[in-house]
Amino acid sequence: MEFRGTISDAPDFDPSVDAETLYNAMKGIGSDKETILDLITSRSNAQRQEVIAAYKCSFGQDLIEDLKYELTGKFERLIVSLMRTPPYHDAKEIHDAIKGDGTNERCLIEILASRNNQQIQDMVAAYKDAYGRDMEEDIIADTSGHFKKMLVVLLQGTRDESGVVDADLVQQDAQDLYAAGEEKWGTDEATFIMILGNRSVTHLRMVFDEYEKIAEISIEESIKNELSGDFERLMLAVVQCIRNVPMFFAKRLYKSMKGLGTADNTLIRIMISRSEIDMLDIRECFRLRYEKSLYNMIKDDTSGDYKRTLLNLCGGDDDVAGEFFPEAAQIAYKMWELSAMTKVQPRPTVHPAPDFDPAADAQALRKAMKGFGTDEDAIIDIVARRSNAQRQEIRQAFKSLLGRNLMKDLKSELSKNMERLIIGLMLTPAEFDAKMMKKAIEGAGTDEHALIEILVTRSNEEIQAMNAAYMDAYKKSLEDAIRSDTSGHFCRILVSLVQGAREEGPADVERACADAEELADACNAESDDMEMKFMSILCTRSFPHLRRVFQEFVKCTNKDIEQIIKKEMSGDVKNAYYALVRSVKNQPSYFADRLYKAMKGLGTDDRALIRIMVSRSEVDLFNIRKEFKETHDVSLHEFIQVETMIGDTSGDYRKTLLILCGGED
Repeated sequence: MEFRGTISDAPDFDPSVDAETLYNAMKGIGSDKETILDLITSRSNAQRQEVIAAYKCSFGQDLIEDLKYELTGKFERLIVSLMRTPPYHDAKEIHDAIKGDGTNERCLIEILASRNNQQIQDMVAAYKDAYGRDMEEDIIADTSGHFKKMLVVLLQGTRDESGVVDADLVQQDAQDLYAAGEEKWGTDEATFIMILGNRSVTHLRMVFDEYEKIAEISIEESIKNELSGDFERLMLAVVQCIRNVPMFFAKRLYKSMKGLGTADNTLIRIMISRSEIDMLDIRECFRLRYEKSLYNMIKDDTSGDYKRTLLNLCGGDDDVAGEFFPEAAQIAYKMWELSAMTKVQPRPTVHPAPDFDPAADAQALRKAMKGFGTDEDAIIDIVARRSNAQRQEIRQAFKSLLGRNLMKDLKSELSKNMERLIIGLMLTPAEFDAKMMKKAIEGAGTDEHALIEILVTRSNEEIQAMNAAYMDAYKKSLEDAIRSDTSGHFCRILVSLVQGAREEGPADVERACADAEELADACNAESDDMEMKFMSILCTRSFPHLRRVFQEFVKCTNKDIEQIIKKEMSGDVKNAYYALVRSVKNQPSYFADRLYKAMKGLGTDDRALIRIMVSRSEVDLFNIRKEFKETHDVSLHEFIQVETMIGDTSGDYRKTLLILCGGED
């Protein structure tokens, strides 16, 4: 296997000289931390073991104990961990994950899903040697259910590594997985455990491709649909590692540093364990996925000697060149290929209520609003637990039976975000989108992000219905409203999208190659010409076709379309094209990111939060929830619960949002 690490054997290595240098660095009052970190991060792990032996021979002392005494905090943890051999480092991480009251399930998942047979067997032996205990017995005692069973399977370190693939067995495994999950009521977890825990990497990659043909959704989507909790996280981690180990670690590193605070144990563990294996590949995946180098993320998120040590392990800043990695083109190509193959089954969180009686609901709503005070709980339980079609029947029944306008009554009884949310739910999807477009356009400023979000994610039919609703409500065409409130190329993009005339149907491979060539040529043209050519393709072709175009674009330019947009464009034009590409690649992921941005930091963008929760609750909010959890390591339910507390003194707004969310992941 080609070496893709950042730490390798130092030339002209002399362990005795290194031992003396470290001894002198720790002698007397204080210690020369710079010398310590520079020496240790410029030696391979095998060389560090020789230095430990030489130190004991020369000075009769234990180097690791001296380092523990001289250093403190995260820096000490990092340096001391670097001095352990990989098996003993993994063994300690597993031991720390299961000792004491709580269990660090994510640490168990990360290590056992990503290590090969030899690494697992060496780790088990190291654990026995270090702690005098059996790792399997300790894990069994500390975990339960299917999660425990899969961990035990992985812990055997007996995955097939022959590289031999039996085409008939590939077909059989794909069929068995389908029969165990999507095809039946309930899930046969044992089949998932047996196949995903034992088959070879090459075999499973072929099984995943075959599975998509049979199930018409990816294996990841099936796991998200069929499994839950730590078992779901473990199986997803196994699949991710089968597909692309460096990308798995790039995601783990990003999650360890984003947001408030840093998960230092995760950061240290990955930077050490991958520094002599595939850190270069992880760096490429990181920059490809997050448009920022791993080096700069570490630099912004850590400090002092701890930061310097991590940056040495990282091995370089990939943003300096300002260019896309040539090697990362292969990864980008595979990502678009996977996006093109994956068929996501949209799953709503709000469904039609059984035994629905619009007259009874209308009477109950009237009762909730009649007299002094308002019964918000009754309103929430009816409005949030009915489908939109059922709500329209309630509106009609309210007028027919009571001679009153339900929307006006709700507006008079409710206020602020609660009113906006409930009224949004009572409108038809077309009326709601039209109203959101009006709100984005009217007043002093324009909410360009809202205009972009709506127009890049709606189908032709939805856009046409929105146009009609806008004309009906505001006696003006939506196109004219956009033209009067925006300008330049951004205006032209929005006008193109608002036609609702995007092509539909599968990819045309020959035409996709031609489109990719045209986009590639446009990258060398003047800015205006480039933006016009991008518009002529990105705003008109079907999403399946664009996935193939973006895949071919990587092949003919060695660059990813997202990187080009980020680098060559600016302002609203960049935001519009970038949102379009994100939506083409993975629409639930795009919405998950929009929801996160709406709630993170100081204050909540309630308009964006309401817009997405209302518009997606009967489309794909379940899928969005799953993407949210995977990307941000916190459930959407939990995030809403925490982030909407400020300003929602009654809790009614939050309660309604949580019902729409549909559950905790």
